[in-house]
Amino acid sequence: MAGPLLRLSEWAKTALAPLAPAAHHLHLLAKLEQLEAGETDRLMVLMPPGSAKSTYVSVLFPAWWLNRQRGSAVITACHTADLAEHFGRQVRRLVADHAQVLGYGLAAGDRAAGRWTTTDGGTYFATGVRGPLTGRRADLVVIDDPIKSHAEADSAVYRDHTWNWFRSDLVTRLRPGARIVVVMTRWHPDDLGGRLLEADDGWTVLRLPALAEADDPLGRTPGEALWPEWEDRAALERKRALVGGRVWSALFQQSPRRDDGSLFPIGRIDVVEAEAELPSVRAWDLAATADSDGRDPDWTVGLRLGRELSGRFMVLDVVRLRGGPHEVEEAIVATAHQDGRAVPIGLPQDPGQAGKHQVAWLTARLAGHRVVASPETGAKLTRALPVAAQAEAGNLRLLRGGWNRALLEELRDFPHGRKDDQVDALSRAFSMLTDAPPPTRRLHLPIMSR
Repeated sequence: MAGPLLRLSEWAKTALAPLAPAAHHLHLLAKLEQLEAGETDRLMVLMPPGSAKSTYVSVLFPAWWLNRQRGSAVITACHTADLAEHFGRQVRRLVADHAQVLGYGLAAGDRAAGRWTTTDGGTYFATGVRGPLTGRRADLVVIDDPIKSHAEADSAVYRDHTWNWFRSDLVTRLRPGARIVVVMTRWHPDDLGGRLLEADDGWTVLRLPALAEADDPLGRTPGEALWPEWEDRAALERKRALVGGRVWSALFQQSPRRDDGSLFPIGRIDVVEAEAELPSVRAWDLAATADSDGRDPDWTVGLRLGRELSGRFMVLDVVRLRGGPHEVEEAIVATAHQDGRAVPIGLPQDPGQAGKHQVAWLTARLAGHRVVASPETGAKLTRALPVAAQAEAGNLRLLRGGWNRALLEELRDFPHGRKDDQVDALSRAFSMLTDAPPPTRRLHLPIMSR
């Protein structure tokens, strides 16, 4: 069989034929070669979604590593064991298909995707982040996407668990001279990548943003796309407008920014006067405590949200009240009659039988209307992120009304304000609307000064 492969780039061209690596892939491969050669033992790869970073780091590189480092042990860890095993299956397939080129094959009887051995004693093991590593040792560790969502990234508990797993479970399994490569999309300033950079433990960092900045590692001019053959600047700019600044900065530019206490940029939320009706929904956030002296109870809020032909969203009306259960029920029914049967109604369902009974009773009172009830899941901040991204992109507007000021003040103060009832209703309404098809009627909505 063949001896050691000389260049990782040549192996990549062989394995991917007839496809060829792009410029940023060749730069990445050079960094991985330096890692294998021992010029560095810690490499962090930060690239946006869709840049094929996992193909090169988590699939091609381990197969080449096992050719160069005969009989060594590789551990791959991802946010779930399923994803890690997916990569293990791909690496295993490469080894089976290119045994003559790689100079080794699969040991007889090894069929598991996430746990197999080579004919010259090398081992491969796939696991989820925080998964079991008992009895395992590693010469190479590949950590690919340790975080799977904003919900996890925004959870301090999850970030702490991931960090403790890395320090206590993973690092203690390294053999002398072992290498670690972390490939990820940044989600949060305090994610695993952020903590590793803050620890300053000799990491070599390859950061390639979707749109080039000053002093780009590839020599791109500012604003140039990372992989223009795949997604050009115009396509990326459209994506930036859609996802909003916070998500763009974190996931696409690899520069997550800390929450400054103002998730909703109210300066980008225009107040307008509409000339026509919009397809809309009315979502409720329920409270059942009457106002009283010396207390500041939550509000019951019914927020009506419409969707324009352009794809933008408009808050059409907000009903707020503080009252007991009977007053809340009557307000919901009266508002439904005012809106008409064409407007779906969204209700939160509290856990347990009491919540089910409340929803069943309200649904009966709203006979003839479409009622959508579901429990609240996830943190309030996480539920608000999708509509906040639209606000930051300039895609959220308000119909002029006496309720504008109270809503804008709550949006401005979220998530650190005293109340978040209107934000909760807005998040539910946005979720309902995005599950529905967009409108088909063109509207003319001249912007008025606030």
